[in-house]
Amino acid sequence: AGAKKKKKKKKKGGLKQTDPPTVPLHKLFPGGVFPEGQLMDYTHANDNLWRTTSEEKRERERLEADIYNDVRQAAEVHREVRKYVNTIAKPGILMSDLCEKLENTTRALVEERGLEAGIAFPTGCSLDHVAAHWTPNSGDKTVLQHNNVMKLDFGVQVNGRIIDSAYTVHFDPKYDKLVEAANEATETGIREAGIDVRLCDVGEAIQETMESYEVEIDGKTYPVKCCRNLTGHSIAPYQIHAGKSVPIVKGGEATRMEEGEFYAVETFGSTGRGYVREDLECSHYMKNFDVGHVPLRLPRAKQLLGVIDRNFGTLAFCRRYLDRIGESRYLMALKNLCDMGIVQPYPPLCDVKGSYVAQMEHTILLRPTRKEVLSRGDDY
Repeated sequence: AGAKKKKKKKKKGGLKQTDPPTVPLHKLFPGGVFPEGQLMDYTHANDNLWRTTSEEKRERERLEADIYNDVRQAAEVHREVRKYVNTIAKPGILMSDLCEKLENTTRALVEERGLEAGIAFPTGCSLDHVAAHWTPNSGDKTVLQHNNVMKLDFGVQVNGRIIDSAYTVHFDPKYDKLVEAANEATETGIREAGIDVRLCDVGEAIQETMESYEVEIDGKTYPVKCCRNLTGHSIAPYQIHAGKSVPIVKGGEATRMEEGEFYAVETFGSTGRGYVREDLECSHYMKNFDVGHVPLRLPRAKQLLGVIDRNFGTLAFCRRYLDRIGESRYLMALKNLCDMGIVQPYPPLCDVKGSYVAQMEHTILLRPTRKEVLSRGDDY
């Protein structure tokens, strides 16, 4: 991209995005109003069609306009960033370079300002049998290969409103069916989601779609399995996992989805056992959302907690983010915060070695009148 220097191209509306993108998005939307995601009517048997025309429900949406606009801005940033990332996520790139470019582009487009707007969680770029929560730590020399299956999972937040969306990058067509299985399963989940819908029913429908696929890789046929201990989740301000889980297999709990909730609907299809466990070096951490004041003995742990509070609050972070803001020799203090239950480590989640996992994820909003797939783009 060195040759394509950042030219600010003029268009009728004034500014146009550069290549690579550097122009903050609010400058491209002069009215400060960001585009809606994909709108879907509620179609469920519990007959929510009346909602579309209900004056009361429409009024409720007018009152939430600012919140909707914040999360739509985050979604528009996500779309622009992934469009750019797809031009550089090619075999041969260092994973650390890929993440750095993705994250710096996010920071520029959302105009990162403390906890008000920025990155919502570390860039997941888990490869092959690693399903989630892998990002390079400093000094990691992993290179993206032609035969890798990479789950690119990144998040953007504006005023704590989080977009969490992911897709699978692969270069070898032998993985097409596996990726298609995850994509279709996620679309099923989005279609089934709705106000008063039981989460277990969404999980059952997802599993049915995912497991209708089988894939042939290098002459061997595998059934595609849902990773049964991975789920989607509700999202709240500054809280990526807000308490409700969207299962991707049958037999989940009968809790219902409710009006006004945000959900990350995500599915993971695997050629392995369809069960993940924690493995490999940890990179992801997050302060526990409801932790009160915990007295700390170690001065360094106290100081590190202050850094975490100021820079990340209850948003997830990784070791590279600590390095970037000038922290060093913090591992003992970080371990202490984890041992005290203040910070939670989130190690990589892996299926069996030699297997491949694909993922697809969207953030949806159950508006009073209809469902909005906030992170939908031309790509997925």
